[in-house]
Amino acid sequence: MLTIEPARRRRAGRGKFAIALAGGGPLGAFYALGALHALEEAIVGRALTDFDVYVGVSSGSLVAAGLANGFDTTTLGMTFIHDESTLFPFSPGALLTPAFREYANRLAHVPEVLAGIARQFYRDPLRSGWPAVMGALGELVPAALFGNAGLERYLHTVFTSDGHTDDFRRLPGRLHVVATDLNTGESVSFGDRRHDRVPISRALAASAALPGLYPAVEIDGHHYVDGALTRTLDATFALEAGCGLVICINPLVPYDASRDPKGTRVNLAERGLPVVLGQTFRALIHSRMQIKMASYPGEYPHSDILLFEPDRHDEEFFFTNVFRYAGRRRLANHAYQRTRRDLLAHARALAPLLEQHGLTLDMKHLRDAERRFSTAARERRAHVRHVTRRLSRALGRLEGIVAAQQYSR
Repeated sequence: MLTIEPARRRRAGRGKFAIALAGGGPLGAFYALGALHALEEAIVGRALTDFDVYVGVSSGSLVAAGLANGFDTTTLGMTFIHDESTLFPFSPGALLTPAFREYANRLAHVPEVLAGIARQFYRDPLRSGWPAVMGALGELVPAALFGNAGLERYLHTVFTSDGHTDDFRRLPGRLHVVATDLNTGESVSFGDRRHDRVPISRALAASAALPGLYPAVEIDGHHYVDGALTRTLDATFALEAGCGLVICINPLVPYDASRDPKGTRVNLAERGLPVVLGQTFRALIHSRMQIKMASYPGEYPHSDILLFEPDRHDEEFFFTNVFRYAGRRRLANHAYQRTRRDLLAHARALAPLLEQHGLTLDMKHLRDAERRFSTAARERRAHVRHVTRRLSRALGRLEGIVAAQQYSR
């Protein structure tokens, strides 16, 4: 689904470009990647890696940081979707490593907690009961199921490779990674002047630390968790920077089971606790995002805003298992095709808006029914093989010339 908010007043000249990505866990990240790949192919005139401002919240910050660091959508797809990167192999299993340190810390507090319960019973045995015991035992429940140190190490390795950086200040564009200070409830933007000395990889681990699943990340004495707790999709940093075109992608929309196009009724209450909690979380933060998005046209009348979201009755998106290889590929291609569909459906209104920014829609690409999310990866592999063969032949000729000169001596 595409929502277009055209600028109410135009500035002279062309403004800067920005991308703002919401979270949504691995599902949201793979959806955003598929949608961005469709935009990369369809919008001609500026590469997504050459935008001026990138804003990411939670898992959306991982994709935003990749683009800001020069990794295009084809490269990101080959790494995270197709498992074809030989330099930076990635497995979703890395996100499910048990938080052993957290478990050990809780176990270490067992004697202290039990001693406290015993003292309480000794002082007031009549009033001490199960409620008091359960309250004390709550301190022993781990605050996280999985660790995020592995993700941080992986990102640091990727961003410190040749041609890239783990330093906000060395990026060609501006990157904002939004996280939440757990102890104050305040939203923080890593990448602004007050927080740009924090490594990008550590900021990303903090922004994606969903409470209950991942532990808070300590940075300069503060503990940070998922940025989606305070900001769903934050285009404010881009709009305040004077960006004339802001592309927003928000995978976090609640599922509408009453509009199932297949005609079957889906009862989310029967899908278990994770589905119920997920639907609750999406409904809460989506309503908050709608209020914020509705305020942007009045507050920033000089900016064109494009908002891409999944259809609310899209069962393929909501119930795909992205921890399976086939699921990742299917979801990325699904987002890719739905975004292409939205671009085609709105081409008449979108084309003149993009022309204001020196951009055009590639209608040939959009109308190519055979094109898939994986097509660009196949094209790149074919190109690499072609270049490798040419280089091999050139080296062979060079060796022949050198050998002939040595023989002539």
